[in-house]
Amino acid sequence: MRTLMISATLTALALLTGCASAPNEPTLTLETKKSPEQFAACVVPKLQGHSMSPILSQAQRHYRIVVSSSVAADNVIEAYKAPTGGKVFIYERSLLTTGFGQAAKDCV
Repeated sequence: MRTLMISATLTALALLTGCASAPNEPTLTLETKKSPEQFAACVVPKLQGHSMSPILSQAQRHYRIVVSSSVAADNVIEAYKAPTGGKVFIYERSLLTTGFGQAAKDCV
């Protein structure tokens, strides 16, 4: 019984850790040889394949992919132009969104 209580407490703390982290801190930062445009062209279909509805926006040197969440803050992937390709910042804020970070990793 004591082991069960400790496991439940650790699980609860792990779940709350995501809530306690600063919203502007990326959960993962990646570098890619792809341009932001090429990266976005790869990751959007992968997110759609995981039954997500990504919204893509772009600026001159930057692509932003947002997947809305009804339970937590939106999940965001930002891809910026870098001298050797691109730099990708992943803000995975919902524990319920499976495949979000993996889709980005697959496209690096």
